[in-house]
Amino acid sequence: MQTYNVIGLMSGTSLDGLDLAYCQFTRKNETWEFKILNTKSVDYTPQFKAQLKNAINLAVPEFTELHNSYGTWLGEQVKLFVNEHNLRVNFIASHGHTTHHKPEKGFTLQIGSGQHLANASGIQTICDFRSNDVALGGQGAPLVPIGDMHLFSEYDFCLNLGGISNVSFKQNNKRVAYDIGIANMLLNYVTNTINLAYDKNGELAKSGVLNKELLHKLNSLEYYKLPYPKSTGYEWFKKEIIPIIEKTADTIENILHTSAVHICDTISNDLLNASNKAENILLVTGGGALNGFLMSTLTSKLGTSFTIDTTSKTVIEFKEALIFAFMGVLRHLEQPNVLASVTGAKKDSSCGVIYIPQ
Repeated sequence: MQTYNVIGLMSGTSLDGLDLAYCQFTRKNETWEFKILNTKSVDYTPQFKAQLKNAINLAVPEFTELHNSYGTWLGEQVKLFVNEHNLRVNFIASHGHTTHHKPEKGFTLQIGSGQHLANASGIQTICDFRSNDVALGGQGAPLVPIGDMHLFSEYDFCLNLGGISNVSFKQNNKRVAYDIGIANMLLNYVTNTINLAYDKNGELAKSGVLNKELLHKLNSLEYYKLPYPKSTGYEWFKKEIIPIIEKTADTIENILHTSAVHICDTISNDLLNASNKAENILLVTGGGALNGFLMSTLTSKLGTSFTIDTTSKTVIEFKEALIFAFMGVLRHLEQPNVLASVTGAKKDSSCGVIYIPQ
C-alpha cells in the first residue's frame, strides 16, 4: 500500500482565484482512494485578475516577468497554506493559469514558473501538464478524465462547469472527454459589466426572460458542430462570443437567462446523444454546480434519463485541484496521466515537468 500527500493547485479560466487542496492518495492493489484533508481558496484582487486576463496581449519580456512572478506568488500561497495547517507534503502539483491555448497550432501555455514556485515554497513541484500531449499531436485538454477514470468511476458521466464546460465518460471501453463549450466564463463576463463578480445562485438569470435571437446566435456557433476530441479557451470566447453579447441590446437579466439556457442546451444535447442507457448518474462539479438556476435548467433539459449528483461542496469546488494533485502522483510514478482517447494524441503519456527547490 502506497500513500502520497500532495497539494494540488488550480486556477481556472473563470479567473475567480486560486484553489489549493491538500490531498491524500492511497493505492491498494490497483485501486486508488483519496481524501481531501484541507482546502483553501485565494481570491484574485481586481488588479491581479486584470493582469492575468491581459497576459495574452503582453510582449515577451513582460509576459516572462508575469510568468515568473506568478510562480513565486503561487509558492508563497502554498507556504502560507502549509504553515497554517502544519502539513507534511511529498510534492506540489500545479496546473498554473492558462493564457494561451492553440493546440491546432501546436502550443498551449500555463503561466506560473515551476522553478520559482518550488523555490518560494521549498517543496518539489510538478507542473506543465499539457504541453507534452500537444507535442504528441493532442489537444492538451481536458486533463481531468484520468481522475474521473480512477477516482470517480462509479459515475456514468462527469461534468465540470468551470469557465468552460467539459465532460468525461466511458465509451467502447475507452475514456472519452472534451470541452463542450462555454460556461461560467460567459455568465461572469455579463455580470462583470455591472461590477458584479458572479450571479449568486443564478438569481438574476432566473428573473430574466429568454431572448430567442441571442439564443439562436449562441447555439449556432461553429465550435458546437465540431467532432471531439476538441478543446477551447478564452481566445474562442473573446473572438466568437463577446461580439455577440456586445451587440445584444437587452437587460442584464435577460442576457444572463438566455446565456444559462444556451449553456444547458449545449450540455444536454451532447449528453443525451452520448447516452446509451435508460438511466445515467451524472456527477456535476465546478462553480456552475452551485448556480441554482443553471442546475434546475439543466435538470429539466436532461429529463428522467439522468440523475444529477452534485456530491459534497468540497468536491464540487476542489475536484480540479484534487485531480491535478493525482496527476502529480501518476507523473511521480511515471505512469500515464493524460489519455490519448481523450486528447487525440498519438499515445497516452506521463505529462508534467518536475522542479526541485533550490
